[in-house]
Amino acid sequence: MLLEFYCYPKCSTCRNAKKWLDENNVEYRDLNIVEKTPTAEQLTKIIKISELPIKRFFNTSGIKYREMQLKDKLPAMTEEEQIQILASDGMLIKRPLAFDGNHVTLGFKIEEYEQVWK
Repeated sequence: MLLEFYCYPKCSTCRNAKKWLDENNVEYRDLNIVEKTPTAEQLTKIIKISELPIKRFFNTSGIKYREMQLKDKLPAMTEEEQIQILASDGMLIKRPLAFDGNHVTLGFKIEEYEQVWK
């Protein structure tokens, strides 16, 4: 499966990650996380493969996260409800989100990209 790279074009972290992928000749499908937000079904699969807690998938420093007061609401929600909220708005998802069917990375750390995507 081709690497699916969910990003937000105005995000400097996303641009740095994309630059790294280009410089390292990693083929990927560039997806605007706002226009092509992963579905609840896709997110369920990605979260399962990542083996990370759902909380890590939230963009906790984002305006939407704070406006919706999710810090206080998430602990009382089921996993399914949390995934539905993530799928409702790409700006709630930590970015960039890269997924190839077997591996998942959230955010951009050069060391992690070197290990996972090279």
